[in-house]
Amino acid sequence: MKKEYLEAGKIVNTHGIRGEVKIMPYTDVPELLCEFDRLFLDRKEIFIERARVAKNTVIAKLEGVDTPEQAEKLRNKILYMHRDDLELDDDTYFIQDLIGIEVKDADTGFVYGKIKDVMQTGANDVYVIEGNGREYLVPAIADVVISTDIDGNSMTIKVLDGLFD
Repeated sequence: MKKEYLEAGKIVNTHGIRGEVKIMPYTDVPELLCEFDRLFLDRKEIFIERARVAKNTVIAKLEGVDTPEQAEKLRNKILYMHRDDLELDDDTYFIQDLIGIEVKDADTGFVYGKIKDVMQTGANDVYVIEGNGREYLVPAIADVVISTDIDGNSMTIKVLDGLFD
């Protein structure tokens, strides 16, 4: 089941004297977090007055947080984005939507198991599938992943020669 709110990042520190916070983004591209006008903190909407990237973190001024003391109270809090605030390209998925979906073979229908983790290697992601008493590593490439149905909780793959040897 798709979650309505997705983890966007964690407030890891304060910044400066105007109540700004330093956020460790949970995205591949920290600049993405700067594009949001709102995030959610403890399931409450909070507006972003301004944000910028600094060394792979995001420095943000949150509405209503005007002093270092107020910012300090937010340390280690998780910020969330609403799923509807972000559009994904075709064949792009949120990692948390992939975790737990069933993976089966396109030719035989054999069920390999469920996606346990997604490793981000740089060139392409690798799905870690657990099932049948073993772990399978599947590259997230078009030659292997035939279809992904998040709503149907399934993925169909075509195993290339030597992939699981």
